[in-house]
Parts: sequence; structure tokens; C-alpha cells
Amino acid sequence: MQQAQLFETPQETRTSDDYWTPKWIFDAIGLTFDLDVACPPEGPAHTPCHAYYTQADNGLTSPWHGTVWMNPPFSSTTAWVTKWLDHGNGIALIPFSKSRWFERLWNEADAMVLPPIHMKFVQGSIFIPVVLASMGDTATTALINSKLGKAR
Repeated sequence: MQQAQLFETPQETRTSDDYWTPKWIFDAIGLTFDLDVACPPEGPAHTPCHAYYTQADNGLTSPWHGTVWMNPPFSSTTAWVTKWLDHGNGIALIPFSKSRWFERLWNEADAMVLPPIHMKFVQGSIFIPVVLASMGDTATTALINSKLGKAR
């Protein structure tokens, strides 16, 4: 686990799964997370967190603690969402999907918000719609109060 720092990811080192959450999302949520569990290779650009896991740390096999932020690789979301739901505390930015894991997410998450339709990641737009989900009192209150969209 590494301490949060500011980094920029050079274009040539990014993968199709390296899409950083825009700063305005974190500003609206207003939380400092204990752990970013799926951080880009060079660390968080602006994720407010005390610690983070990169691919080298393997957030799927490493222990999670406290209120987590999760923007996982969209190419392999199932295992990430399962671990996030089992952890039960934090906010996740994940693709909207017709899948069994999404059905479980819908049924178990404390709140879900569709962010603004014009949302772009730091690296630009993607074609997949996304949703913000929360679990735990602090994370859910922050997501609902964020005014990023109507919560269910």
C-alpha cells in the first residue's frame, strides 16, 4: 500500500482501463477516502485518499480497510464489484451493465446515482454509461448530498 501523491500518467503508459475520475466528482462528494483500491499505475492524480493500491499491489488480493474509493478496470469488473459489496463501505464508479453482478449491486448498494450524461473522464469520454454506488452511512450520505444526480 502506498501513500497518496500527485502524478501524471504519460499517454504511452496508459491502458484502455486507465480512466481517471474527474476532480469535480471528488469535489462534489467531499470525502477523503481511506483507500483507493484500483489506482492508476502512477498513483492518484487527485483522488482524496490516505493510501492506494495500484496494479502492482493487486487490490483484489490485498486487504481493504475503511471507506474505499473504487474505479476498477472496466474490462474485469465482476471480481471488483463482488469484493466491494463484501467490504460494504465506500463509493464505486462502475459501468452500467446488464449482468449478474450489476443485479447484485442494484439490490445491495445503499444508494446509486447516475452522474451527469456529459461526464468525461480525465482522459476523455468513453462509450459505456457509468453509475456511482455507495455503501455505509458516511459514503451514502456524501453521495446523496453530492448533488451529482438523483439517488435511488
